Formats: sequence, structure tokens, C-alpha cells
Amino acid sequence: MPSSTIRRQMKNMVNNYSDAEKKVREATSNDPWGPSSSLMSEIADLTYNVVAFSEIMSMIWKRLNDHGKNWRHVYKALTLLDYLIKTGSERVALQCKENIFAIQTLKDFQYVDRDGKDQGINVREKSKQLVVLLKDEERLKGERSQALKTKERMAQVSTGSSQMGFGRGSSQPNLSTSYSEEYGRSDGSPASYHGSTSPNVGSELEQARPQTSGEEELQLQLALAMSREAAEQEERLRRGDDLRLQMALEESKKGGARFWEAEEEERAKVLFNGPDGRPRAWCQCGPLGVRGRIQGNSSTRRPLAVLRPGP
Repeated sequence: MPSSTIRRQMKNMVNNYSDAEKKVREATSNDPWGPSSSLMSEIADLTYNVVAFSEIMSMIWKRLNDHGKNWRHVYKALTLLDYLIKTGSERVALQCKENIFAIQTLKDFQYVDRDGKDQGINVREKSKQLVVLLKDEERLKGERSQALKTKERMAQVSTGSSQMGFGRGSSQPNLSTSYSEEYGRSDGSPASYHGSTSPNVGSELEQARPQTSGEEELQLQLALAMSREAAEQEERLRRGDDLRLQMALEESKKGGARFWEAEEEERAKVLFNGPDGRPRAWCQCGPLGVRGRIQGNSSTRRPLAVLRPGP
């Protein structure tokens, strides 16, 4: 089992993706081959379910926002979107028309790989074709009608295997195979990839089970790495919370200090000022101590108060 498949399955479990989301992620993976015909057909059928439709379209739009070395995510998402517009629920085309700007912007997609090959041209051409189709209502109806007839005929002939094709006597082309061939031509990979597609296993847990000690070790390393990444993210969030709490406490202390300073100042005003708000006439210092303000005439004057200096 390729390491990319193992990693994708690990992410599916960690992020708790639904079955519909897992299928879209698999169909739009970074693997160097196109989405399988049976998988696209399953996704098209799921678009008739309201909940699954929302999950499918959300994941497709997410894939379309990728860039750079993940150009296969974008190109395969456009390929899958083209298939769903023609064979899935009519709501697919309706939502694409409402968000056609997101598809139009891909006509400027740029990516050149290490070998100097312009891989962005695949995305640019596919986005242009899709925009033209969405803007031509008559053409869209005609291609959708033809595609649905093809899919129905395929379902009648299919024997339940993962490869859905027509018999020798049929002159009708395999719609899903044409998507695979188109991807093969644009990417340079063999167009007959679907012939080597492994059969579906009973359950996803069975698929994720390691077949060799090397795969088991790789799965363990991936699980540890993802667990470590989650722990580091949680630690960063905790540190951020601690920092915000510390800042709040410091701000609270500063506010408290300012409050008490204002309180002391107010008390000092009350103590040192008279009833009219003016400063009191305070005592004079002499050799025997501190005497208060003198009142009365010369024969009867006496200190109001005697303040003795402290030790």
C-alpha cells in the first residue's frame, strides 16, 4: 500500500471525515493517476443525498483552493466536478454557476515542476472548458442527458466489479473511462490506470491494516508524528491562553494601583484642607516641639494642639 494512501487514511481517521468526504479526498488525491470510474460514479450517486451533497461540494471547493505542488488536487477536483455536473444532482451545476468566479480564477493557475514542465496548463485548460460548459445552458442539458444515458447503460451491463465497461458489441463509449483517458493524456501517465485498480476491500479498516512490517512501522511513525503535531498545537494554544491571562492580571494590578493612589490623594485632600477646600494654617516649629496655630489675644493665647515629634 503506498505511503500516500496510508497517510490519507490516517488523516481520515484523525479528522473524522464522513464517507462522502473520504471518497472525494481519494478521488482528488495527489497520486499520479486519475480518479477511478467506479469511485466517481459512487460520488455522483451520493450527490442526490442532501447531507452528502453538502459534504462533497465543501470538500471539492477546498481542493480547488490548493496551489503549487498540489496541482493534482485542483485538476482532479475539476475533473470530478465535470463528471458530477453531467451525472450527479442538478444542484451541483446550480452551485457551480453561483460560484463560477472560483472556477474562472483557475484560468491563471501557475505551477512548473522541478523538470521545468508546466503542470498548471492542465488546470487552466480544464477550468476554461468547465466555465464554457456552465455558461452554455443548451450544451449543458445535452451533455447531461447523454451522460445520464451512458451511465444507465453502464449500470445495466456492469457485473459489480470495480471496472465498469461496455461489452465488445457496444459502440457506446465508457463515460468514466473517457475521464480516465483524458487525465492520462494531460498528465503523461498511462491512460489504462483503471485496469490495474485494486478491488474494493470489505471495509476501510481492513484497507488500513498494514500488510508488512514496513507498512506497520510507517503507520506508527505517521501516527506518532500527527499526535506530536496535535500536542504541539494544543501546547501553543495553552501558552497563548496563559499569556493572555497574565496580561489581564497585570492590567488588573495596574488598575488597582491607580485606584488606591486616587483614594489616598482624596483622603489627603480631606485631611489637609479645610471645609472650604483651602489648605489649613499649620503649626510652626519651635525648640520645644511643634505647636499649633495660635488663637485669641495676647493675654489668653494658647496652642490649640501640641504635636510632639516622634522617636
